[in-house]
Amino acid sequence: MTHLFIINPAAGSCDRTKEYKQQIHRVCDAKGLRYRVEVSGAPGECKRLAREAAESGEHYRIYACGGDGTLNEVVAGAAGYDNVEVTVFSGGSGNDFVKLFSEPKAFFDLNRLTECETAEFDLISCNGDYALNICSVGLDARIGTDVARYKRIPLLQGFRAYAVSTLVNVIKGIGEHYVVEVEGETVDAHQTMICVCNGRFYGGGFNPVPEADPTDGMLDILLVTKVSRLQVAGVIGKYKNGQYRKLSHLVRYIKAKEITIRCDKPTPINLDGELRVAQVVNMAVADKKIRFFYPKGLTFQAKETANV
Repeated sequence: MTHLFIINPAAGSCDRTKEYKQQIHRVCDAKGLRYRVEVSGAPGECKRLAREAAESGEHYRIYACGGDGTLNEVVAGAAGYDNVEVTVFSGGSGNDFVKLFSEPKAFFDLNRLTECETAEFDLISCNGDYALNICSVGLDARIGTDVARYKRIPLLQGFRAYAVSTLVNVIKGIGEHYVVEVEGETVDAHQTMICVCNGRFYGGGFNPVPEADPTDGMLDILLVTKVSRLQVAGVIGKYKNGQYRKLSHLVRYIKAKEITIRCDKPTPINLDGELRVAQVVNMAVADKKIRFFYPKGLTFQAKETANV
């Protein structure tokens, strides 16, 4: 087995390539592991490197060295291949996907990552792309994909960058018209945002559906109707903490395998924090899955929640 480390210098608030390499060499040499290190030089290269490893037929453990965007690329390259397992060696600005685990900080510790167990996770298929965590359309997508503009500004990492992006995008406008087809029903209305969850956290700490399970073969969907600027702060506060049932007059929860969103114009889509643009958005539980490895002893099952 080969341990493949794919480093993304663009992840997070600064280039951590040197730091990553030091940790990788120290831990892997001490443990006598067979490994190699690759550094991405352009968007899409993490996906290409992961796909080449997967297509080799050899057994690889692939470490996405970065954040959620790096993990998204690596997952897209490895999706559906049984000979590869994927994880994230955290170092991005959000590191949101691993927050579903009982100890997210363990993903910063390479010693613990090399002593692991594996689970098979669902993926979201979105217009031919893959997402492991959360996809969204509307205000939420504009906020999430604009975060990159702010994350390298001093003191604006993590949730602060998300808060600034939220303020800017609320000023730009809140609701848009969408035609949503889900579970045999058509919803033709103005919506603030539409969130489709496989994982549980995004945006530096938002946890819209605390019970979402990446192994249950279903998508957890929230349709948030158009709200006023006066309402938006209160709505976002409860939405952030997974209290969507407190907003039943504004937020509709649906569990489904597939959803189609038709927009009046080409619209930003948040795909694990990565930006896509489309006028028709098809999201579904993908046929392919991903083998995800994580430090021994951690759990990812959702805790019971009253959501009240």
